[in-house]
Amino acid sequence: MLDIKLIREKPDFVKAGIRAKGYSADLVDEALRLDIYRRKLLGEIEELRADRNKIDKDRQELGRHVKEQLKKLEPELEKIDHQIGFTLSQIPNLPLPDVPSGKSEADNVEISRWGTPKNFDFPVKDHLQLGEALGILDFPTGAKVTGSQFFYWYGAGALLELALVQYAMQKLQKAGFTPVITPDLAKSRFYLGTGYAPKGNEAQTYVIEGQDLGLIATAEVTLAGKHADEVIPADKLPLKYVGYSHCFRQESGAYGKYSKGLYRVHQFTKVEMFVYCLPEDSDKYHREILQNEESIYQDLGLPYRILEMCTGDLGATAAKKYDIEAWMPGRGDYGEVTSTSNCTDYQARNLNIRYKNPPDKSDFVHMLNGTALVSSRVPLAILENYQNADGSVTVPEILRPFMGTDKISPR
Repeated sequence: MLDIKLIREKPDFVKAGIRAKGYSADLVDEALRLDIYRRKLLGEIEELRADRNKIDKDRQELGRHVKEQLKKLEPELEKIDHQIGFTLSQIPNLPLPDVPSGKSEADNVEISRWGTPKNFDFPVKDHLQLGEALGILDFPTGAKVTGSQFFYWYGAGALLELALVQYAMQKLQKAGFTPVITPDLAKSRFYLGTGYAPKGNEAQTYVIEGQDLGLIATAEVTLAGKHADEVIPADKLPLKYVGYSHCFRQESGAYGKYSKGLYRVHQFTKVEMFVYCLPEDSDKYHREILQNEESIYQDLGLPYRILEMCTGDLGATAAKKYDIEAWMPGRGDYGEVTSTSNCTDYQARNLNIRYKNPPDKSDFVHMLNGTALVSSRVPLAILENYQNADGSVTVPEILRPFMGTDKISPR
């Protein structure tokens, strides 16, 4: 959430920032109204508490009056605290000044490209046709056992996912990230506290009925929750983690021709980078995460482009965000495979994560995340880019030591 002091002192600045993200400025007015009332109420309560402490036993009647007033006002303060907390949680993070302006993904800015899409001298198949013909990808059984947009990997498909995970975890460990396998469930405080409640139906959480638990949509949730309510010594920063988890997303929106196959599924495996750092260093580590992502897709030999998200496509938590889109021959276009976000101190305020620099400086850390790879869209891009005329798929060279083969052939 945003600092209430910033909203008090610069309401017009905050309104401009959230309007740029497509949110209503009425949220700011509501937060200010509640804040004014809360501070007035708190003043009355503190005055009554001071009076109560001064009252001696001979003034019991006055003492009873004070107690009755406190009994009435203290629950009201608790109610207002809840209301202002909820209102602040609805106000998104502000975009950084250099983020391009825009209303939707159509206004995102392409900043670079790497690699050249291959010209095939045979009819190109999409990943569904390839996966079925190779006997490695099975959506019908996933639909039978679980529901639509769930799938099975078999044989070389299963080994491809495991190879990608092993490769990414080892590469990022060498880059200074601590490997972590996180739980696949988290309490609501953490999946809401990381802001994983976007507008619309893009990524609704699967909630466990009767329990304060939800299936995580990304290891970002559990890696962010790891240090909740902690004060981290400044000399211990940055903390850099690479997390492995399964991810679950309802994805209940309508996505047209890209809703079929691996591009948008309800469950997948993800390797996620996560960084806690000092505020002055967050831009540096944002660039480092993006460089790591680029290095991964260059290792895999997948042509890609980098987009910088405009203000209207940042999402609630990000102050700045980049996407990498890999070339996908089956659609004849680029498709998102990873993103990285600088969330500044927005998540840290939600989860109460501070740093301390002796003797007395203490403030909220900055938190950043970036996807190394996902086990759905990256295999999609590999199958389509590395397909051969005979129906086989060449394994990217970087993955061959993990796969134990240089080609996936029909079973």
